[in-house]
Amino acid sequence: MTMTRPATALTAVLCLFSAACGYHTAGKAVTIPENVRTIAIPSFVNQTETYKIEQTLTAAVVREMVTRTHYRIVNQASDAADATLHGTVTSIYTSPLTYDSHTGRAASVLVVVAMKVSLTDKQGKILYENPSYVFREQYQVSRELSSFFEEDSPALQRLSNTFARTLVSNILEGF
Repeated sequence: MTMTRPATALTAVLCLFSAACGYHTAGKAVTIPENVRTIAIPSFVNQTETYKIEQTLTAAVVREMVTRTHYRIVNQASDAADATLHGTVTSIYTSPLTYDSHTGRAASVLVVVAMKVSLTDKQGKILYENPSYVFREQYQVSRELSSFFEEDSPALQRLSNTFARTLVSNILEGF
């Protein structure tokens, strides 16, 4: 018994559509076990010389976790917490991006922050880990020295908010 040409084509098309491609829809996987209800987020560690950067990053992550999740967030590691989120600011660099052609001074600056983060349960099992987060933000340097406004703090705040959104999404989505 031989198949007709249309039946062979239909069989081939059905085989192609039924083959799994290995991709999945983002946002479906949750890596945090159901028994985790409380997450401790102690202040991140700062291994750089940038003043209070760890506080800015920690506050942004706490704010993001509180607004986007149902977990109870505590600010210190304790036995009452089901999981603990640890973060370390490993480096921060600033470098000029553009220069003012009249003065030769920097007109815009790029700030780069590198971090490592891990979420562990009470037994020390790693639920999420990323040892190499890198975030960048740029800011303009004021030309007028009399009305000079330090723009690096707002730039670090924007960077912290972006980092927090990304980290919480990565933890919740299992990436």
